[in-house]
Amino acid sequence: MPAAPGFPAFIALFATIAAFIMTGLAPLPASAQTPLRIVAFGDSLTAGYGLPPESAFPVLLEAALRARGHNVSIANAGVSGDTTTGGLARLDWSVPDGTDAVILELGANDMLRGIDPAIARQALDAVITRLKARNIAVLLAGMRAAPNLGQAYAERFEKIYTELASKHDLVLYPFFLDGVTGDNARVLPDGLHPNEAGVKTIVERILPTVEKFIVSLQAAR
Repeated sequence: MPAAPGFPAFIALFATIAAFIMTGLAPLPASAQTPLRIVAFGDSLTAGYGLPPESAFPVLLEAALRARGHNVSIANAGVSGDTTTGGLARLDWSVPDGTDAVILELGANDMLRGIDPAIARQALDAVITRLKARNIAVLLAGMRAAPNLGQAYAERFEKIYTELASKHDLVLYPFFLDGVTGDNARVLPDGLHPNEAGVKTIVERILPTVEKFIVSLQAAR
């Protein structure tokens, strides 16, 4: 039986519609599906000492980034009381395989205990070296020394971060507690740890640096 007039045109139209539908159902690229996996690796300042879990720095930072359209997942690998050498000792199990980047925040406890800055520098250098060997990008968060430790100690301690950032070509956020230290409205009664308002301030101030960091990582995926 001969085909009805216009049948070939109908077939062509059907094929076009089917192709359009299949294109719409095609899976997104892996980079669009999979969140950028970040580990916040630090001490009590990262862990959220004295705060409910939902108010910790990694949680609030992830929420802020997602609100700005970034597909990220941030794990909290903060341990209260940790020094740089303590962080180095637990690095491999705290930062699992599959991690894309680490926000490295360590050194405050070394400073508070008056540990030789050379020891802290060596440990942080080793942490960064091992992460880079695993192809994990690092954002380094700096710390400042308390005034009572003296100018000589402060100079040796604080230059750890600038020197390591330069050596390893890292993104550096100079002072993790910027806008918090010395403000009683943003710290817990101990005068050291940020309260919820303090964590929000940290997130607000570090956010532009973290955004630039993750945009560069997403572009490379």
